[in-house]
Amino acid sequence: MSEQAIILWADDEIELLNTHVLFLESKGYQVITATSGDEAIEVLDHSQVDIVFLDENMPGITGLETLSRIKKNHPSLPVVMITKSEEESIMEEAIGSMISDYLIKPVNPNQILLALKKNLDTSRLVSQSTSMAYQKEFMELSNQIHRAENFQDWTQLYRDLVSWELRLEKLNDQGMFEILGTQKTEANKAFADFIEKNYVNWLYNGDGPVMSHTLMEDLIFPEVGRGEALFVVLIENLRYDQWRAIEPLVSQHFRPAEEEIYMSILPTATSFSRNAIFSGLLPTEMENKFGKLWFQEEEEKYVPPEDFLSELVEMAGYDFKFNCLRINKVEEGKKLVDQVNNMMQADLNVIQYSFVDTLSHAKTDMDIIKELADDEAAFRSLTQSWFEHSPLYEAIKRIAERGGRLAIVSDHGSIKVKEASKVVGDRSVNSNLRYKQGKNLQFEAKQVLDYPKPDQLYLPKPNVSTRYIFAKEDYFFVYPNNYNHFAQYYKNTFQHGGISLEEMLVPCAIYNSR
Repeated sequence: MSEQAIILWADDEIELLNTHVLFLESKGYQVITATSGDEAIEVLDHSQVDIVFLDENMPGITGLETLSRIKKNHPSLPVVMITKSEEESIMEEAIGSMISDYLIKPVNPNQILLALKKNLDTSRLVSQSTSMAYQKEFMELSNQIHRAENFQDWTQLYRDLVSWELRLEKLNDQGMFEILGTQKTEANKAFADFIEKNYVNWLYNGDGPVMSHTLMEDLIFPEVGRGEALFVVLIENLRYDQWRAIEPLVSQHFRPAEEEIYMSILPTATSFSRNAIFSGLLPTEMENKFGKLWFQEEEEKYVPPEDFLSELVEMAGYDFKFNCLRINKVEEGKKLVDQVNNMMQADLNVIQYSFVDTLSHAKTDMDIIKELADDEAAFRSLTQSWFEHSPLYEAIKRIAERGGRLAIVSDHGSIKVKEASKVVGDRSVNSNLRYKQGKNLQFEAKQVLDYPKPDQLYLPKPNVSTRYIFAKEDYFFVYPNNYNHFAQYYKNTFQHGGISLEEMLVPCAIYNSR
């Protein structure tokens, strides 16, 4: 707000406040005075005002009555109540009528000035403060990228990047946001090098981070049996930043106990990562135990998640009752709300929710979703809005009411892809835009991580010459045929399957009942 802001000050003893008025005028503010509630309302009917200082105790209509009438006609106009009384009921009524602030008489000029700054200049001051803070932090973030040596370093860096992204998106400063985007790109380049150097070793040495196939045993099973039933909600394709957007809603009903960032296995695709979570096995181990059925989720015959989980519970040596549900439709979500009471009888309840994954894929194919989720900020906002009004949130509130415990996890994330990477392969090559599996693959070597020996990654090998390639950074794979069309069509969509912070570093948050 500029210094030309117009103040309406309503007080029946306004002449005693002349020094305050002169002080504000010396600071560049224009002050209109009124000696009653009726006069204040009349001023507002004929004048443009930026803020109102309102005395609570005036003859005629009271300050509270005046406040009510002001808010009826000017709901967004900030009102600061000034009162001699500290009586709690008066303040509760005023706050309930949406006052912006209140001051206790006698007030001094600096209190008035502070109230103006807080209520008129907050956005500008926050914007300046945030921009300056990020500028100071810029070099430290760059140093973090170059210093990151282990998984803990990378998770902390990713948390910091997401934190700044959430803060900067509230500012009207596109330049600053673009600088952060450049840092994220730089981080993803270094992260791909980190994965190339360490990923295979983690699979064999057992000293790596919590990963998809160890999630249940490492983080979930130890929580079972600690009080009331544990509900594990797996929101498919939920990014860490999307989790941060919905987390405040969850925390209204539960007490946060632990938040972890764990690592999705490669490929960061649902069939691989989600099945690894429920089975506690890597892909070739699943294939050896369950045959081809482990992967065929779109066919009539496949291994249900509850069968995976049953085997894992038994293998881990646990003996507890569990339920496993998958929610694909709104109607199924509504039924879930009614099922919560019965599910409290089980020790563990696993609920898969596919909406975010569906939304991500819909952005690729539906123009209206492309507009609604044009960038990361819009995608977060859309996710938050969905969650707040979803049957899932109603079920979570029902779980809280019953004293249940809660864990929210994701199987993998997604990344907004921007750069096409040409790839050549035969008809047997899979259609995923972020990873390819097949033989005789030709590709841009600098833009991918290439694994010509899939068995090193515990990945299926349909053919002796099968290899896997994973897109790095924000690349996506396009075939030479009609290249320009598809490069443009898929640009700026959210995809998964490859190697990036957004796809591989995903949340697992555990909550206790309040």
